[in-house]
Amino acid sequence: MLTLWQTEWCRYSAQVRERLTELGVDVVVRQAAAEPRNRYELLERFDETAVPILEFEDGHFICGADPILHWLDAHYEEREDAQLHRNRAERSLERRYLEAHAA
Repeated sequence: MLTLWQTEWCRYSAQVRERLTELGVDVVVRQAAAEPRNRYELLERFDETAVPILEFEDGHFICGADPILHWLDAHYEEREDAQLHRNRAERSLERRYLEAHAA
């Protein structure tokens, strides 16, 4: 199974999580430390501190949202309800924005 190393607040990690959902790809999600200087496990495993990182069962990995997204699109097809997922994600973002900026 694939493992996604990420942080919840990282917009690049969010892009990858959203695409995984649209493609119907199950992954193990691992949380990286908030501060890159404290990401010792990532540094030891991958010689990287940036997220997201997609790790394969054999230890190979891809670092960065764009390369991960390209790889996913080359290896998986979208679910039938991918557009519905995108629509709901967009509405959720709009709702959170409005809530955060409500007077």
